Amino acid sequence: MVDAPDFHFEDAARQAGARRIAGVDEVGRGPLAGPVTAAAVILDPDRIPNGLQDSKKLTARRRVQLAAEIHANAEVSIAHCTVEEIDKLNILRAAHLAMERALAGLSGVDHALIDGNMIPRELTCPAECIIKGDARSLSISAASIVAKVCRDAIMVDLAQQHPGYGWETNAGYGSKSHMEALRNIGVTPHHRRSFKPVHNILYQDKNVTP
Repeated sequence: MVDAPDFHFEDAARQAGARRIAGVDEVGRGPLAGPVTAAAVILDPDRIPNGLQDSKKLTARRRVQLAAEIHANAEVSIAHCTVEEIDKLNILRAAHLAMERALAGLSGVDHALIDGNMIPRELTCPAECIIKGDARSLSISAASIVAKVCRDAIMVDLAQQHPGYGWETNAGYGSKSHMEALRNIGVTPHHRRSFKPVHNILYQDKNVTP
């Protein structure tokens, strides 16, 4: 059982000749609303923030604290795929595209550590995928944290524009209150129409909000 992420994968890549090693992760595949967000992070081995962990295992307050430390001590690139892109491409391809965009935002990356079991097809550098990488690699943990904090902030902002769906707390996931709001208020432009719960409400009820 893995207790905490470490620098094993980064050290192995460095021993193989890589110098600029980025951890890459995405958040937001499952929600019914909002973008999918990815981050790529190159950690400075001498300035790694203490307490990096899978973002899902951290409190929101701790994630925000760590994200600030990561931004201050590492190279960070964040990218998104919009709801329109998600509906056009499918969520898996959109998540991979967000990862590709995030990685492209860093210069000179010669090795990428990708969370999950698939390497995005358009990456421009050698890469390896690491299952549960956000709990095993410090670089991926850092990416998961900054991506989560960024996307949560986006959903809080969207919640102010579209009150009633609870996005400030459910981040767009299909909570009971979110589903009730979908039925009672309707589908917004920020909902993923290709996702079945939204599709069913949209095309059965023709209930769309501007």
